Amino acid sequence: MSFDREKLATILSDGIDAMSLVLSEEQQTLLLDYVERIHKWNKAFNLTSVRDPEQMMVKHILDSLAVAPFLTGQRYIDVGTGPGLPGIPLAIACPDKQFTLLDSLGKRVRFMKQCAYEMKLVNVTPIQSRVEEHIPEQYYDAVLSRAFASLKDMLHWCQHLVDSQGKFLALKGQYPTDEIAAIPDTFTLESSVELFVPGLEGERHLLTVQKS
Repeated sequence: MSFDREKLATILSDGIDAMSLVLSEEQQTLLLDYVERIHKWNKAFNLTSVRDPEQMMVKHILDSLAVAPFLTGQRYIDVGTGPGLPGIPLAIACPDKQFTLLDSLGKRVRFMKQCAYEMKLVNVTPIQSRVEEHIPEQYYDAVLSRAFASLKDMLHWCQHLVDSQGKFLALKGQYPTDEIAAIPDTFTLESSVELFVPGLEGERHLLTVQKS
């Protein structure tokens, strides 16, 4: 798959406009740089099953950015982040917020550290750890997850990462009726929002859960 930066820039700017987001030219350049790095590293490190950069822009970048309007806190942890999704696009879009990017695979964490270093992303902290073994020095405002686990498992594994005010933001495809029914009594589904992601086939939902 060739890397047509000009075409990707158009997909990105059109998508941002369609979602009514405001990102500077510099932010858009960083997002393009990030996709270029995934594309380059993917050949050797298999960071994502999406091979086509145009598909990456829709399925990874625009999909991640759709969450940006719902980030009300300051400190986030992105669990099972893979190559940094949605954490790195959100860190670029929200430079005033801090993002810890957690993954258990060393090659993914090395990739994220390299990205953060080369792209000067000072609000990104990649950490290699299993989620249940990660003990933060202070609680996060919210846990982010995208394609990480079922809601029940996410809440079980991540509940030690936030205090009673903390939230869990789960990116899902179709509305997960069965997963919502399985949420333990100690948690409450606060909201479910259907997200609009330009060019993405299928549904996208953002579920926000809080400790009861």
